[in-house]
Amino acid sequence: MLGRILTIIGISLGLMLTVQPVYAATPDEPMWPILKEIHFEGKDIRENADDLIALDAPKRAEDAAIVPITIKLLQPQTVDKYVKNLHLVIDNNPEPYSANFHLSPEITDVEIGTRVRVDQYTDMRVIAEMNDGSMHMVSKYVKASGGCSAPAGKDAEAALARLGKMQIRMRQPTLGEPVQAQVIVSHPNYSGLQYDQKNRKYINSHYVNKIDVEYNDKTLLSVDAGISISEDPSLRFNFVPTEKGVLKARVVDSKAMEFSADKQI
Repeated sequence: MLGRILTIIGISLGLMLTVQPVYAATPDEPMWPILKEIHFEGKDIRENADDLIALDAPKRAEDAAIVPITIKLLQPQTVDKYVKNLHLVIDNNPEPYSANFHLSPEITDVEIGTRVRVDQYTDMRVIAEMNDGSMHMVSKYVKASGGCSAPAGKDAEAALARLGKMQIRMRQPTLGEPVQAQVIVSHPNYSGLQYDQKNRKYINSHYVNKIDVEYNDKTLLSVDAGISISEDPSLRFNFVPTEKGVLKARVVDSKAMEFSADKQI
C-alpha cells in the first residue's frame, strides 16, 4: 500500500513539474484520478451531483489571479442531514487541493463565495462531504492561465502597510431572517511563484491558511486554504441571526500572524 501511494505521489509531482504557469496548455494526463486517490483515498464520489450542488464560475476568466466563484447547496440543511465539508479542487493548479470549507448545521442556507487563482485551463471541482460520509461532486471547466504567478495588484510596501486590515460587510440584519455577510482581509497571499522584477528573485510564499467565523461563540464555518486563494481573501456566506450578538472572524496566515474583526448585531 505504501509503495502504491509513493508511486502515485511521484507521478503527481512529475506531472506538476511539467506544468508551465504562463501557458494555457493542460497536462497530457488528467490529474483528477491521481488527486482523487491522494486526497480521498479511493472513496466513492458521486459525480454530476447537480441536484445537490451548484458551482458558479466563469467559463473564461477576465483576470486569472482573481476568479470569482460561488458554491451553493440546492437542498436545505437539517440537523439530521447536512454537508460538513465542501472540498474545492482546481486540478491543474500547482496546489490543486485549494480549500476545505467546514460547515456548521447552523448554516441552513449554504451559499459561499470567494475568489481564486487559476494557473492553467482546468477542471474546477467541488466535493460535498455529507455527515453520513457520502460524497457528491460537481465540476466546471475554466479557461484561465498564469493566475498563480501573476504579480500582486499592490506594490510590496503598500501590501505590507495594509496587511491584516479586516472588514465584515453586511446590510442591517433582521433577527430570524437570512442575511449575507462578507469577510475581507487585506493580504498579498503570495503563492511563492511571483517574481520580483526589482530584486530579481521569487517572493517567498505568505498566504492566509485559516479563516474562522463564529456568532455568539458558536462556529458557523471555518476554511482551510492555500495558495490558490486570491490576493485580499474574501469569504461571502449566508446565516440567520436568531438573537442579538457578535459576529466574529479570525484569520491566521502561513507565518502564524493572526488578525480579527467583529460586528455587533
